[in-house]
Amino acid sequence: MTPLELKDFYKKINHFDRTLDFNLDITADGTVTYETVISEKHLSSPDTCHGGTLAGLMDNVLGVTALAYAVQQNMLCATVEFKINYLNPAKLGDKIFGRAKIDHKGQRLVVTSGTLETKEKLIAKGLGTFNLYPSEKSNFFGLERST
Repeated sequence: MTPLELKDFYKKINHFDRTLDFNLDITADGTVTYETVISEKHLSSPDTCHGGTLAGLMDNVLGVTALAYAVQQNMLCATVEFKINYLNPAKLGDKIFGRAKIDHKGQRLVVTSGTLETKEKLIAKGLGTFNLYPSEKSNFFGLERST
C-alpha cells in the first residue's frame, strides 16, 4: 500500500479523527501532518483545550507516521509507548498543526518524534515507539470490506 492509498483508507475507517475533527494528510513520500481547530468540544475550561485532546492528536501524528512507513514494508504497527510534554496551552480557536518524523527504523521497532504547534507557539512535543508486525496478522485491511 502506498502512503496515498493509506491516507484514503485510513480516513474512511477512522472514526476517532472524524469525532474530534482531526484532519489527516499524507504526501506521496509518506510525510504525515494533522491539523485541527480547537472548538468547544475540545475544552476542559472556558477557553483551554483538554490535554486528552492534545494527547490523542499527538498519538495520531506519531502513530500514523510509523504506520505510513510500516505499510510500505507490508507491515502494520502498534503503539508500545508514547509520551507528551505540554509546553503551552492550546486555546479556543487555535489552529493546531501536528507533524512527526521517524527517528529510528529497526526490524521490530520504529521510533517517531513530533510536535503540535500553532503558527505562533509550540504547544507540545512527543515521542513514540511502535512495534512492527506482519499485516496478515491483523484484520486491519479486512475492515475495508465491512464499511
